Amino acid sequence: MSLLENIHGPEDVRALPPEALDQLCAEIRAFLVEALAEHGGHLASNLGSVELTVALHRVYDTGRDRLVFDVGHQCYTHKLLTGRKDFTDFRDLGGLSGFPKPYESVHDAFIAGHASNSVSVALGMARARTARGADYHVAALIGDGALNGGMAYEALSDAGHSGEPLVIVLNDNGMSINESVGGLAAMLGRMRTRVEYIRFKKWYRSNVLPRLPGVSALLGRTKNWLKERIIPENIFDDFGFEYIGPIDGHDVRKVENAVRWARDYGAPVLVHVITQKGRGYAPAEKAPEAFHGVGAFDAATGVPKYTGEDFSSVFGRTLTELAGEDDAVVAITAAMKEGTGLIGFQEAYPDRFFDVGIAEEHACAMAAGMAAQGLKPVFAVYSTFLQRSYDMLIHDVALMGLHVVLGVDRAGIVGRDGETHQGAFDVAYLASVPGMKIYAPANFAELKSMLRKAVLVDTGPVAVRYPRGGEGLFLGDTSAEPCAVVRQGTDVTIASYGTEINEAIMAARMLHDGGVSAQVIKINALSPLDTAPVLASLQKTGALLVAEDVCAAGCVGEKLLAAAAENGIGLKATRLVNLGDGILEHGEPMKLRKKMGLDNGSLAQAVWEMLHGKDKT
Repeated sequence: MSLLENIHGPEDVRALPPEALDQLCAEIRAFLVEALAEHGGHLASNLGSVELTVALHRVYDTGRDRLVFDVGHQCYTHKLLTGRKDFTDFRDLGGLSGFPKPYESVHDAFIAGHASNSVSVALGMARARTARGADYHVAALIGDGALNGGMAYEALSDAGHSGEPLVIVLNDNGMSINESVGGLAAMLGRMRTRVEYIRFKKWYRSNVLPRLPGVSALLGRTKNWLKERIIPENIFDDFGFEYIGPIDGHDVRKVENAVRWARDYGAPVLVHVITQKGRGYAPAEKAPEAFHGVGAFDAATGVPKYTGEDFSSVFGRTLTELAGEDDAVVAITAAMKEGTGLIGFQEAYPDRFFDVGIAEEHACAMAAGMAAQGLKPVFAVYSTFLQRSYDMLIHDVALMGLHVVLGVDRAGIVGRDGETHQGAFDVAYLASVPGMKIYAPANFAELKSMLRKAVLVDTGPVAVRYPRGGEGLFLGDTSAEPCAVVRQGTDVTIASYGTEINEAIMAARMLHDGGVSAQVIKINALSPLDTAPVLASLQKTGALLVAEDVCAAGCVGEKLLAAAAENGIGLKATRLVNLGDGILEHGEPMKLRKKMGLDNGSLAQAVWEMLHGKDKT
């Protein structure tokens, strides 16, 4: 008899007898492998946290208590246990999200998608509870990879001495996306602690001190003497937490007992749990980094169903070639060496490759230090995670005009990971950085050319932004020009950049069939922006449509309209098609393009409406 099919909420999990939990966990793993083989998603992290999540739902009532996920890509078991077993349209438009979303369920306490913020959020919720005299428990679930981020330490420093009843569960699997790096990883590997000391301390506080107030100082020294001999000192003690662990994270009953004790302790507690990423599925156990985020795959073998060249792999291969030409070139990543295509670089030049863990601010400032001393650092980072480095881009890079190159991966519509991962804001925030050059290749050939120029020719800060996935129909290399006319026309000017140019060209072809002549201008350098080719086209057409998969605020279209007005060019019709406020839900990228009017059919329709004031029927 299946247990999972009868789990409709956390109360059903709590009602199970302890001897049934192992079966439930096995069924959850089987479900995840089957579902993700079809839809893709974050597999290894979820397989590794099954028992831990079941234990948390045995202890907490997540409809009332607040369970805060860090990053949140490990929340799939949580979704299954809170009434969300319909994975039919998982991570597609209208289906379940792959991350916690409060609008999706009352059991999702907070949105998650970026690392290292969970302790801060949980402490805020705990303090709100105290301020309002409410009655609920608060816990944060954070991985050892996310614990590399500096924000986590700011929060731990505050939370440990806050006195707030709060539980931090550290899910330690020795990995973020790739293997965890740095001093923290080494420290966690050395930690061996016994829960007996914590039990003694709780008993001592409750039973000894109230009876012998006059000898509390002597007893305190005795307690400290015992502590020094029972457990080694660790950073969490110094932060003010009661520390429990490490605990086998795949023994659901042990985890449940430890978390329940921590919940009832009445002070800040950190529970250290050891898990195995990819647990229970042989291909993921063997190569957990390859199964962190997956597309569809064969469940029996683990072999991906779809493979092919993408912008990330071309970036990594090109950067490796450039490093062979110039020994000043170094590569930096923030726990994303596989996702950003840098595995080959690391293998070829291990002494010139630096993985700093999930610490984008540090990566950017370190790159500035490298550049100041004559190196040519290239920081490969997802657009959505580069947002964290904005202050460093201005303060540490731009003020001194340092030559730091950014490989801005996953720019524009990313798709199935949703709001927290769409690269919607990089054009706006990068263009505001003094002296920043921004290039937008539309295909692999242009990525190679632009990256070469950025690394070996340019000076000052440079960003090369490129999307997830492969190239489209436009395969020419126009990178030598800031702007290039790729299709002649007389009735309307369509401007775009990156892979969105493919939709613009197809829209122009559709318009031609309907009797409208569209001139298509491809923008290669977004900053500084050369407006002259677009203005020259507008003198002829008098109508402008700009298509870009970024947020409206600070978009290129705004700058083109301003330039036209400054130059006294009157326009009979204009349309800026973009991502609006930039908050774009999860879904297959082409479905999202269509929803936002950025597919070729919608662009053609928008032009027709501009010129004729009505739909084309």
